[in-house]
Amino acid sequence: MTADCRLYIITPPRIDDLAVFGRSLAHAMDAGDVAALQIRLKDQPDEIIAAAVDVLMPIAHARGAAVILNDRPDLAARLGCDGVHVGQSDTPYAEARRIMGADAMIGVTCHDSLHLAMEAAEAGADYVAFGAFYPTSTKDAPTRADPEILTGWQSHVETPCVAIGGITADNAAPLAAAGADFLAVSAGIWAHPQGPEVAVKALNAAIAEGLAQRG
Repeated sequence: MTADCRLYIITPPRIDDLAVFGRSLAHAMDAGDVAALQIRLKDQPDEIIAAAVDVLMPIAHARGAAVILNDRPDLAARLGCDGVHVGQSDTPYAEARRIMGADAMIGVTCHDSLHLAMEAAEAGADYVAFGAFYPTSTKDAPTRADPEILTGWQSHVETPCVAIGGITADNAAPLAAAGADFLAVSAGIWAHPQGPEVAVKALNAAIAEGLAQRG
């Protein structure tokens, strides 16, 4: 996961037909650069999450993308995921690292807090996630973050930062310009009126536009 700014896809919170979604994911990932796929199936039974990982991980790996499981380091380790993403109310970073091991990728939600992000980075997190930057219906976002937090972070810390929350092709460029290393997008892809493939192409174009604006 190295570049100036790359796309980080998050699944919808529910996947009703894994086979159909897998094909959709493959076409979307073939449409443009994607660094990572986060499998985020909130409040779903373990067997549903495991089935999703079994189907989706080979699709992502075949396209060079890391697979991150949301919230569950125990399941992520058992299922062989590349990493896990934990929130402030989920498994603590140190426990996630103990479960996942030294080589796993672990990201931490830091909302709009540089303090939380610094704590996570100093502990060894592989990335920190700031947000929500825009209104989002995908999850209940307790905070709103300003793009300036990305610029400040980039100027002082080497740990990569992920921007998340309400990101679409129409509003992605300013976040890439501000300094995000990754843009995490869910509904902006899966609910795009012209489909996920068009969304991924448009998001990559927006990222390129934002990078061109970086000072």
